[in-house]
Amino acid sequence: MEYGHSTYISPLTWRYGSDEMKHIFSEEHKRKLLRRVWIALARAESRAGLVTEAQVEELEAHKDDIDIERASEIENEIHHDLMAEIRTYAEQCPGAGGIIHLGATSMDALDNADAVRYREAMAVIITRLDALIDAMAEKAEAYKDTATMAFTHIQPAEITTIGYRISQTLQDLLDDRDEAVAVLNDIRGKGMKGAVGTGASYKVLLAGTGVSSMELEKMVMDELGIKAFDAATQTYTRKQDMRIISVLSSVSASLHRFSLDLRILQSPPIGEFSEPFGRKQVGSSAMPFKRNPINSEKICSLARIVESQYQAAWMNASSSILERTLDDSANRRIFMPEAFIALDEMLITELRIVKGMNIHSVATERLMADYGIFAATERLLMELGRRGADRQEMHEVIREESLSAWQSVQEGRGNPLRKNLMADKRIREYIPEDEISALLDARGYTGDAEERTMLVVERARKGRA
Repeated sequence: MEYGHSTYISPLTWRYGSDEMKHIFSEEHKRKLLRRVWIALARAESRAGLVTEAQVEELEAHKDDIDIERASEIENEIHHDLMAEIRTYAEQCPGAGGIIHLGATSMDALDNADAVRYREAMAVIITRLDALIDAMAEKAEAYKDTATMAFTHIQPAEITTIGYRISQTLQDLLDDRDEAVAVLNDIRGKGMKGAVGTGASYKVLLAGTGVSSMELEKMVMDELGIKAFDAATQTYTRKQDMRIISVLSSVSASLHRFSLDLRILQSPPIGEFSEPFGRKQVGSSAMPFKRNPINSEKICSLARIVESQYQAAWMNASSSILERTLDDSANRRIFMPEAFIALDEMLITELRIVKGMNIHSVATERLMADYGIFAATERLLMELGRRGADRQEMHEVIREESLSAWQSVQEGRGNPLRKNLMADKRIREYIPEDEISALLDARGYTGDAEERTMLVVERARKGRA
């Protein structure tokens, strides 16, 4: 089978994701994992006296001789992909071919192989998260005390710091990482339990050998390096897939939020953040001046793909009737790899953005000059109250002056609020002019933002399991 650009191939095959992640979900790697399961089963059965050491050695000798073309020929005849792979392997191992898959059902091989590769894939995601967390922690610390306008309802509000804003996503990613590690550590295989999960075939096979079916299962799983569910049907519970997709979706949500914020902050009216932009990069085919946030937009786009897979995982978990139905098989081949590969691309892209992102101090200063003083009036109001002024009366004074100043800003005439408040006799009755000016310096009105940023940064820098 040869695929090129003259037929449909998924963009995830050639456009998105790392070679490392795509190899994990390759047909070659899948078939090598299946052979690992069969070798582990044969080795355990050899300890029970059912298989010879020579047969195990023959299986080992051909474990990497994947022949997808031959397996496809057989599958076209028998319409069973796993049996086609077994027969291909058996042709390569004339002495051991008859004992491959002995006592097993298809999902004893497939579900355990899947569990191994989901562990491998989740480990890659965690490694990518670690790199992004480190980069975000560095940026958050560097800008921990850089005052900027905060926005609520996408309207200028009070003052925050750039580092504190970044720390919000950093904190979310740290929580996501904890969840990813927990899911990774809990990924289990079906084990060797046979057609409906009772282990009946193995119990009959092992009768009189002195090895129980549960002991055989443990030997196999120990060799594969994963644990088995205590109970299973023909498959492991599909709630495991749902848990995996849930954590991938959660990471995607964190990346989507940060990317959406960056897209808003890159818009020229704000202009505070921007993605790195290559010297020869083209922003628009029609408008040569454009510098579109295409990487952040890509992250938001792929995040929707990952999130949408949760419904399929939920349906599989809730609709697996009695001991087995096959209506999960086709969609799992699609959505499990796609969710991992899409998130892999998102994390790689986000790391590149965070490392190279631009933070424009001129824009920050412009925002502070135009809108920061409005937030600082709250501090002035509190100080007036502390010095004995009528709080309600002073609130009305500041409100009137603020509305007038806001109109001036909207008309592009600058912000006269500082000057007007310093000149207001009703305020100067309680506070001298120079102190009014100091109270209206919004850069100092950031509360505990710097300290709280560092709490998150320090958590990010602690040892991670």
